Amino acid sequence: MVKQIVFSGILLITLLLFSYTLRRLGLLFKLTRKTAPFGQWSKRLALTLEVAFGQTKILRKPLIGFLHALVFWGFLVITLGSIEMVIDGITGTVRIFSKTGMFYSIVSASGDVFAYLIFIGITIFLIRRKWMHIKRFSGIELSPRNKKDAYLALLMILFLMVSLIGINFCFISASPDYTAGVYPISAQLAGIWKISQSHAHLFYEVSWWSHILMIFIFANYLPYSKHFHVFMSVPNVFFSNLEPLAKLPNLDAVTREVKLMLGGNAFQDSGSEAPTRFGVKDVEDITWKNYLDSLTCTQCGRCTEVCPANITGKKLSPRKIFVDLRNRMNEKGTQLIKNKSFTDNKSLVSNDFISYEELWACTTCNACAQECPLNISHPNLIIDMRRYLVLEEGKAPSGINTMFANIENNGAPWQFSPQDRLEWTRE
Repeated sequence: MVKQIVFSGILLITLLLFSYTLRRLGLLFKLTRKTAPFGQWSKRLALTLEVAFGQTKILRKPLIGFLHALVFWGFLVITLGSIEMVIDGITGTVRIFSKTGMFYSIVSASGDVFAYLIFIGITIFLIRRKWMHIKRFSGIELSPRNKKDAYLALLMILFLMVSLIGINFCFISASPDYTAGVYPISAQLAGIWKISQSHAHLFYEVSWWSHILMIFIFANYLPYSKHFHVFMSVPNVFFSNLEPLAKLPNLDAVTREVKLMLGGNAFQDSGSEAPTRFGVKDVEDITWKNYLDSLTCTQCGRCTEVCPANITGKKLSPRKIFVDLRNRMNEKGTQLIKNKSFTDNKSLVSNDFISYEELWACTTCNACAQECPLNISHPNLIIDMRRYLVLEEGKAPSGINTMFANIENNGAPWQFSPQDRLEWTRE
């Protein structure tokens, strides 16, 4: 009973902390703009099964992608065991799901195997990150805190697997005649490495408490980590942009005005509220999907790795766009929650975060969006930031400004009168 009371108290604290984080995120999402209603639910579900659960885009890098996929699939199975541990902790039972029979045998066996596979995979990830000097694991957007965060999250996962292996190993050693579940690898190890039942009981309790406490700590750490994609990847893929990548969304406010002019009603009141700003200048102007993308970004660098602008030495790093967005929301959004009129004389589109030079280096080729394992759409946000620069500040490269002037004066992007358009046919 004492164990149940202590466990329930810790669980309550964990849930309260997590609820606080969810409330904070909810308030930050409220600062963003709404987007058009989503539809095509069956298509979204199929895409989620393919990309999020099937890990198809991760597997474009076959070896390291397969290791990551094993970690993801393993977590899905092990999560069932974590739920069982929570129920056991509250009720005082031991492996309560074992009553499900064959199903439990399959889940426990796969969970045991995946624990060792994830341990191996995370060890390889740590070695690769520390000593192999992968180029995409560095960049001006990745501060020392980002890099420490990556190591800390990997070490937490490694500890979770060690403690889970300890639970299975000690459970078998403490109860040689056990009937709850199947543990292919741990059973073999327990047969080789013998320990007394009294020690096994002690180590089992240590492993059990270590594992469940680390789960609680990890769950509350993730929303502040780049590994928040553990929670956010599935919903982000589900709400992917289903349009062809090359189709850039129109700015509704401009589209409405153009339709009015084409209809001869340029001075008619459209009945819609005038936009407070064209495009995106700061976090108040982004959509909730933009912010969801920033929370989901794993900072893996696959987008930057294939970006032709970045490859040719330009400042643009697609990853930096969403790292900066998340940082800016943490900086300004938190203050806006307290005071809606807060200003710090900085903005997302500025030299403080995302510069003019970065935004205009983008070719909108969509290589970044095509490669992103979580279907983040970088060019759509970049275009919205450019729209702000052009429509609000009149800032664009000289070649584009010349084209704009020609369209305004000549009705075409070329620098000659409309009356002269057919001059080239005279000879």
